[in-house]
Amino acid sequence: MIQAKYIAAHSRREFGIGLACASAAGVAAARLPRNNLNLLGSAKLEDVIPQEIGSWKFVSSSGLVIPPEDQLSRALYSQLLTRVYAIGSSPGVMLLIAQSASQTGILQIHRPEICYAAGGYQLSQIQNHRLKMRGVDVPAIMLSATTGDRTEQIIYWTRIGRHLPTSWVQQRLAVAIDNLHGIIPDAVLVRVSTLESDPVAATALMDGFIEAMLQSVTTATKQFLAA
Repeated sequence: MIQAKYIAAHSRREFGIGLACASAAGVAAARLPRNNLNLLGSAKLEDVIPQEIGSWKFVSSSGLVIPPEDQLSRALYSQLLTRVYAIGSSPGVMLLIAQSASQTGILQIHRPEICYAAGGYQLSQIQNHRLKMRGVDVPAIMLSATTGDRTEQIIYWTRIGRHLPTSWVQQRLAVAIDNLHGIIPDAVLVRVSTLESDPVAATALMDGFIEAMLQSVTTATKQFLAA
């Protein structure tokens, strides 16, 4: 009799554990992200970013430091735009825009700290840089990258869904938050750089270009670039 009661109690306990596990699995499945957020839609970067930005003119698509051409980098991006713009006698400005249409949280967009370091560049200390320009307020990152006699001054920012993370941790958190709300967010990295050796002059040059770019695109494209 005692053995029978023990078996019955054990069976009820197993059933309870099984029911709890099944319920947890059901909740997890219900929370799986199912809605894709893609602020660019079906548009192409080549079409939405003008070849003339204010007084700046597109002169080349080569010469930029880009993520290595391997299977991972190809999986990271839906589109990758690289352009060099020039204005008068000023040093050219290099623009890279990388879009990933489905940030699942497993793959993350390449940040320049990773991309340049992988290319053998020595990086300066990272600094926060606020872009406040006629209706746009973007938390960006500024750094320099040096190899041999080449020093590149860089400003970049990332957008994931409606978030503008400034660190790897914030980037992952942004994906997690959207996933918990059932959203698979898109992501974009905007990087502007120049070979101007003077950091102060380089910052003014890049800020001017970024402001001209954000004012030259449509409202939808501006939201895609900077939420």
